[in-house]
Amino acid sequence: MISLQRVEKLHIFTLVSRLCIGSSPTSSKSSLYANGHRPISQFPRFSTFQVDFHEKRHLQVRREAQAALLDYFYETRNLPFLDAENLSRNSPNFLNRLLKAVLIYGDGENDCDFRRLVTRYLRYHPVNEFEAFFESIGLCPSDYASFLPCVSVSLSDDELLLHNYYVLCNYGIEKSRIGKVYMEAKEVFSYNDGVLQSKIKSFENWGLRHSLVVEIISCSPHLLIGGDNQEFHDFLEEIKKLGLNLGWLEKHVRGCDYCDWKCMLEVMCLLGELGLRDEQIGQVIKNHPGLLLECSGRCTLCLFGLLLKFGTTPSGAQAVFHHFPKVSVAGFTRNLLRSYQFLVGINMPFRDIVRMFSLYPLLLGTCQLKKVGSLVHLLNCGVSRICKMVEEDPYVLRKWIRGVRVERLQQPSRAARGRGVKARFLETLGFVEKSCEMERILRLLMGKGEELQERFDCIVNSGLSQENALAMLRSNPRVLNMSKDVIERKIDVIVRELGYPMKGP
Repeated sequence: MISLQRVEKLHIFTLVSRLCIGSSPTSSKSSLYANGHRPISQFPRFSTFQVDFHEKRHLQVRREAQAALLDYFYETRNLPFLDAENLSRNSPNFLNRLLKAVLIYGDGENDCDFRRLVTRYLRYHPVNEFEAFFESIGLCPSDYASFLPCVSVSLSDDELLLHNYYVLCNYGIEKSRIGKVYMEAKEVFSYNDGVLQSKIKSFENWGLRHSLVVEIISCSPHLLIGGDNQEFHDFLEEIKKLGLNLGWLEKHVRGCDYCDWKCMLEVMCLLGELGLRDEQIGQVIKNHPGLLLECSGRCTLCLFGLLLKFGTTPSGAQAVFHHFPKVSVAGFTRNLLRSYQFLVGINMPFRDIVRMFSLYPLLLGTCQLKKVGSLVHLLNCGVSRICKMVEEDPYVLRKWIRGVRVERLQQPSRAARGRGVKARFLETLGFVEKSCEMERILRLLMGKGEELQERFDCIVNSGLSQENALAMLRSNPRVLNMSKDVIERKIDVIVRELGYPMKGP
């Protein structure tokens, strides 16, 4: 047999072969030998040959061990051939442990026939057949460790286990999914003859096709022990009322790991409470099955709670579900949360955030936005300008989603910035933005926005009313082009020396 020393050499050979593949033919000089020759790892054809040889030998060893295990289960333990073949081929962890035990047991032998080595080992060391069985039905060692019998090691000792296992297999349940049935409904494998068949038959009596029953049992094994049967029946009646046939259910439940029928019922009731009629609910679910089936509707309930938290009205939530985009519900919810973090990051006031979520939930749920720090760097501007851009046009967010190239913003000229400051000053006085009157006054005004405000306040503080000061500005905007000192001196001359009153007639 093969010694441990030889096995260690084999492991070292594997490591060296894998390192050879990762080496590059253009390595640095430090990777050269002292005599200047290139190392063997820089000849890819040679290293690939080594790895291919090792992989082929590894596969050959496993095939020989599987063949010996098949003979053991079939000829020695008298298991049916299909079962013996399933146990030997679909229990890789069990096979690895067996090979390690064989190598340790055969230390000092020089025999390279692994089939003979495994056969000889099994002749004197019976294995626990339950370990191979549980792994072949889809359970990992950590799952089935607590299920192993304390005394028995032979599958034939547990007749009920094998009987109900055959019932599920013959009905069409995949062997790799029977482990889920064992984990969630272990009582099924203790049923006497005819009990499990009658329970499966009861599903067909509800009008379910054979293929649909297979999927239902695979994803909800607890139904076989009487758990949630009434809720499942109510769920079937509800989808029929909504115009969804059982073929639609079979198509979308196929491959699901778990179904919470009560939670899905709550989702359908929620859509009804939002004001959607039965035919509308059926159409919404047809268009977006994930609203009902994704995490058994839990994602939809979380999304609804998030919308309510941000002030969305029931009619707004109804519109969201009625026009739900072609994205997953979990992805839509994550995008909403990231959008909220983005809006907080650009210092948007909370009332404006609530307004954004109330008016544009579909936009925020479909945009996977970049981080604020990255966007500030890419746009070369501050968060205040980004916030203003979002407030002016919320659909600008579509340009800032991940994976889309962002063009740097052009910085406004000095004249444009000064014009903007003067425009904001006039807006505070009540002038309409971009109106003809504001444009006429802007052409005649000179000075900074702070200076203009200071000059206007000087006129008002001198005794002239706000209305008269605005009338003066409209008739002669150039009055604000004078400095504050000049305005004060002229008012003093007009009022004190010439005797004109500050208030008009």
